[in-house]
Amino acid sequence: MLKEIIKTRREILRYPRLDTVLMVELFIREHDGEFKKRSLWEHLPNKMMYQTFCVIIDYLILSRKISIDSEGKIGWIYYPKSVKEHLKYKELFWKR
Repeated sequence: MLKEIIKTRREILRYPRLDTVLMVELFIREHDGEFKKRSLWEHLPNKMMYQTFCVIIDYLILSRKISIDSEGKIGWIYYPKSVKEHLKYKELFWKR
């Protein structure tokens, strides 16, 4: 998948602005696991080109902020505060 994203990098006509990326992030956080990719794009508060939206989704997947489940629904998985709490418990780690 990473190789496909790098190959298509040369074909990108427009890169998204920061406010657009933050808008998509906020919308995904608020609607966690409700929409598939195309329906998420259709329900965004501001319209954008589908190619720009795909660039944002690829970025969020690579930065490990979202995931796509077996049904194709997009969910928010980036919770840094809860990770800090879970790191306190030693029984959650693998023993060597």
